[in-house]
Amino acid sequence: MTEPLIAFLARAELLMERIEAALPHALVQPDWSQSIAFRYRRRSSGQGVIAPIAHIGAMRLEDLKEIDAQKEKIQRNTEQFVRGLPANNVLLTGSRGTGKSSLIRACLHAFADQGLRLIEVDKAELVDLPDIIELVAQRPEKFIVFCDDLSFDEGEPGYKALKSVLDGSVAAATPNVLIYATSNRRHLLPEYMAENLSYTHTPDGEVHPGEVVEEKISLSERFGLWVSFYPFSQDEYLQIVAQWLSALGVDAARIVDARAEALVWALERGSRSGRVAWQFARDYAGRHATAP
Repeated sequence: MTEPLIAFLARAELLMERIEAALPHALVQPDWSQSIAFRYRRRSSGQGVIAPIAHIGAMRLEDLKEIDAQKEKIQRNTEQFVRGLPANNVLLTGSRGTGKSSLIRACLHAFADQGLRLIEVDKAELVDLPDIIELVAQRPEKFIVFCDDLSFDEGEPGYKALKSVLDGSVAAATPNVLIYATSNRRHLLPEYMAENLSYTHTPDGEVHPGEVVEEKISLSERFGLWVSFYPFSQDEYLQIVAQWLSALGVDAARIVDARAEALVWALERGSRSGRVAWQFARDYAGRHATAP
């Protein structure tokens, strides 16, 4: 074989490797024993990968205060799911920092020993949702596909992919997969005042939404369970602060003394959310742990 031919074959082989790398590949099963939570990401090559999350924030259901009604609904739905009973996809909406994502994480820890697993998918990658579901369809575990802080702008491709998977695709629903999503928007899309003009009224007063409004409502309606979260009152905020301070080892006397500081902290942040309470508790516990 001549040297020019050898060089040509080497270059051809290199070219084939690059072409193969650029072509779409089927998802590969990860090692499901490595974690209870996984994250789906698409690499620069376009290849999707489900990777284990090594460090999962610890969270217990009993740690979450002042959201008992919401907690009961999510816990009951998740328990039905892991037991193989009928359960719904869930949309958690409402005020920021009120425990929506923490509640899902707490449920994961509570039911992990019963086979519950979580796959986090960013909204930009929801177009690959059918492939993810197909990959896990025959697995014995139960999977929550988790979409955090979900909202769409007009025309985003993930919107229709999620809408189809939730309810409306020709393919049957997979019994070992549910979708849990959190959002600050009830209908997941921006709403404009001008859209109210598309409503029509019959002579007897019945209201009919226009096509634009119907399209925006149609996605959130496909979630079988809606759970709403509301801003905390001052007393509820202080109860959450006390809970986190106690969890961080602060004694009861100092927890009482911390109330005034906690209120100032919330005032400076412009919010009395559970997240703000947790951030204050960490700051306070850290400062007083090192104080003489």
